[in-house]
Amino acid sequence: MSNNKLLVGIIMGSDSDLPIMEEAVKVFKEFNIGYEVKILSAHRTPHQHSEYSKTAIDRGLKVIIAAAGGAAHLPGVTAAHTTLPIIGVPIKGKSLEGMDSLLSIVQMPPGVPVATVAVNGAKNSALLAVQILALSDDAIHSKLVDYKKKMEKASMAKNEKVEF
Repeated sequence: MSNNKLLVGIIMGSDSDLPIMEEAVKVFKEFNIGYEVKILSAHRTPHQHSEYSKTAIDRGLKVIIAAAGGAAHLPGVTAAHTTLPIIGVPIKGKSLEGMDSLLSIVQMPPGVPVATVAVNGAKNSALLAVQILALSDDAIHSKLVDYKKKMEKASMAKNEKVEF
């Protein structure tokens, strides 16, 4: 957990997802945004997961990122228990190259939306959370504008290295 005001929850069904989700943590550290990381399985710890999701708003969370592989129920079950925006990160597993996870997360029923990023797209999940938070926080918005300018400058600098 970071020392900043808690705004984002990062949950995953297994600690095997931690190496992927570290990319999201790096983004929140860069933006100085408070986050927490929890291992909560929709299947193995359903009661703890339900309690986490139902109390998220009371704890100050504004967005939850839920990473899951295989059947990938965690993002959808989380969305069923809260009104917070949920961002699903499909995790590439040992079979099907993450397509099973991707399809499980994007095929939510009407009324239970989950935003979904690319397979193993932890960095983009964090940046999407930053964009959501920036809508109501001028300091985060300013950092986001600076981040985008830095990204643009780095991209344009690559033109100087192109030789044919």
